[in-house]
Amino acid sequence: MDPLDDVLALLDTTSHVSAALSAGGRWAVRFDPPTGVKFNAVRRGRCLLRVDAAPEPVPLDEGDCFLLTRPVGYTLASDPDVPAEPAGPIFRAAADGPARAGSGDEVLLVGGAFSFTDRSRDLLLDGLPPVIHVPATTKEAETVRWAVGEIDAELRQGRPGGRLVAEHLALVMLIRILRLHLDRGTPSGWLAGLTDPVVAPALRAMHAHPERPWTVAAVARSATVSRSTLAARFKQVVGCGPLEYLTGWRIELAADRLRRSEDTVATIARAVGYGSESALSVAFKRVTGLSPRAYRNRTA
Repeated sequence: MDPLDDVLALLDTTSHVSAALSAGGRWAVRFDPPTGVKFNAVRRGRCLLRVDAAPEPVPLDEGDCFLLTRPVGYTLASDPDVPAEPAGPIFRAAADGPARAGSGDEVLLVGGAFSFTDRSRDLLLDGLPPVIHVPATTKEAETVRWAVGEIDAELRQGRPGGRLVAEHLALVMLIRILRLHLDRGTPSGWLAGLTDPVVAPALRAMHAHPERPWTVAAVARSATVSRSTLAARFKQVVGCGPLEYLTGWRIELAADRLRRSEDTVATIARAVGYGSESALSVAFKRVTGLSPRAYRNRTA
């Protein structure tokens, strides 16, 4: 069982493609914090990306892509010293063509965003940096460029099933970028555990059978290490203990079933590893701040 597959399966993804931005000369455009996860592909030219939460600007060359994982403001510019104009009026003034900045068209960016539920965002994105740069030379950049074009076509043509296709394309793009991030050896949180020789088998075991009455010793046996070794390594890599992680994962599974099914709370409790409805309710409220029934009513 692949924990990343499990997490991605819980995402409620909605794709949005924004108008393209054409620019030239000396220019800079300031964007408000996006409501979703923002992505862009540089179809032509080069520019600088400055993200509020990142210490250094990111040079973008033709064919490069980037993913913004946080709701933070950012700026695209030709040079670092150009005063930025707000993006809102520029994009509102655009008709069917791209929005325009500066005095030429040697730069073209196309992108958009996809959004998740709040719980999905916390689960998947908390361990990621605010911006992930995808250089043109990587196979992931080719996937992103292709996916951006396909998402744009699906949403603009309005064909049957187009939005569902766009949402799946967004997930394909996200998976490829996450793989790139993992290959770079810079993840944190539970994503880092996917490549750790001690933590990975423990994660796979808990994801494969969340309903089991796991103890730290039992999880350690699944990873063929001692209890103390697992506890220390899991805490170091993931940032919490194995049973604390398991509780969070069980709550995510329960929340997903509360949103998507009409199963009783008692049925869901047994399926995710709680012996009773009251045990799930206590844990669920501790993690989410809501009882299972209140959560179901709010997300109905």
